[in-house]
Amino acid sequence: MSATGGIPSVPDAVPERLEHDEDRRRLAELGYEAHFDRAMSLWSNFSLGFTYLSPVVGVYSLFAVALVTAGPPSMWSLVIAGVGQFLVALVFSEVVSQFPIAGGVYSWARRLIGKRYAWLTGWIYAWALLFTIAGVSYGAGPFAASLFGVEATTGWVVGCGVLILAITGLINFSGTRNLSRAVQVGFLAEITGALIIGLYLVLFQRENDFGIFFDGFGTQGDGTYVGAFLAAGLIGLYQYYGFEACGDVAEEVPDPGRRIPTAMRYTVLVGGVVAILVFVGYALAIPDMDAVIAGEQADPISAILVSAFGTGGSKVFLVIVLISFLSCVLSLQAAASRAIYSYGRDNMVFGSSWLGRFSSTLHIPPGALTVAILIPALVVVGSLISEDALVRIISFAVLGIYIAFQMVVLAALVARIRGWQPSGKWSMGRWGWPINVLALVYGVGASINVAWPRTPDVPWYDNWIVILGSVVVVGLGVLYMVLAKPWGRSIAPAGDAAQSRGARSRGAA
Repeated sequence: MSATGGIPSVPDAVPERLEHDEDRRRLAELGYEAHFDRAMSLWSNFSLGFTYLSPVVGVYSLFAVALVTAGPPSMWSLVIAGVGQFLVALVFSEVVSQFPIAGGVYSWARRLIGKRYAWLTGWIYAWALLFTIAGVSYGAGPFAASLFGVEATTGWVVGCGVLILAITGLINFSGTRNLSRAVQVGFLAEITGALIIGLYLVLFQRENDFGIFFDGFGTQGDGTYVGAFLAAGLIGLYQYYGFEACGDVAEEVPDPGRRIPTAMRYTVLVGGVVAILVFVGYALAIPDMDAVIAGEQADPISAILVSAFGTGGSKVFLVIVLISFLSCVLSLQAAASRAIYSYGRDNMVFGSSWLGRFSSTLHIPPGALTVAILIPALVVVGSLISEDALVRIISFAVLGIYIAFQMVVLAALVARIRGWQPSGKWSMGRWGWPINVLALVYGVGASINVAWPRTPDVPWYDNWIVILGSVVVVGLGVLYMVLAKPWGRSIAPAGDAAQSRGARSRGAA
């Protein structure tokens, strides 16, 4: 198609056809047959990563929690996590450029290290994604309640979450082209709304000066402020994943070795700037910070919107917020379904024949996409038994994602030690080694911070819920690996990163 949407001329069509032929040949060299529709442009791929990362969803979900925990200086966790995750994004960019295969971290770990290591990486990543989908869907409920003027009861929040999963599932089932259109609309709505709100609040609705970002407002209690700040760091850690989704759909992007690394880096940079602007704008516009930190105002964002824009204006921005939640879930479902599909395509898990099935009519993996809808729905419905479901779901999801990310970062470092020299269209060159090491140090520290138990006054199992949940998921995965040896059935290429381009190792461990 031409830029105007008309019938392309022959000169425009030939390069596109040749580009697709090159992508098809490269995928064949990597051991796979092309099935997906390469209809996702660089702009669409960036929009997918941005709406998954979603500054609005990240900040809105945990803004009040962060302020109650550490006050306005919790904003700096967005800066720290942004720098750390940008390092991780650079490592991922280098890997996906050489291995532009659907499935993201599972596929990359498979080529960098081998099948067993990749199996566990994919298992952790898939479950973390499914819980992230549930967390985002659940988090939309209070804003929907504010929009319609109803009480945000647990039943209402759960109902909204299930409805969002159903709507986004229908869009994903309609194919890559509609997915691309939807995430672009979501991106434009979110970034326009976020920029307008953030800038307006900073310029015209400021109730506080910028000094509040260095004032903990007594949130440290009897302890040190460092502990409070680290606990509030969940908002920053939750904000900066989503860029890997650009690589999850690698087989749907023309010239992925060049375009996906670009989309990944811009996802972190643009998403981070917007998230910080939104946080700063809302924090500066709070008229009574002490009341928010004391927990007397559970939904400060809605109150600020009404104060700044009136009831009618706040409704408009709440619509934009809900569009952001919808597009975020949409992107998450797409990423999760491609990750699960790649798992099934390589015959690496039970139900592989169904999970690895591809619909040539819809150009989507229907079995994997169904799982990406139903399991989060079950998690959302299951949250009826928890009064603090959102924080628990998000904490577990963040830890799972960070563990899976660091397994890939570690795999890249091990592959470098074994002699891997990145040969994709994008490379860090001599900076690869130090950035890889720094990314690993950051990721390990972030994972420890997420997992650290900080509520000794609750029952022990509640205090350790994040670690216990992770141990259960990893333990079940290891048990399944030991008993069923699913990786042994797979003959797809693995562990060949350090070999010459095009070489294949079918028996790598």
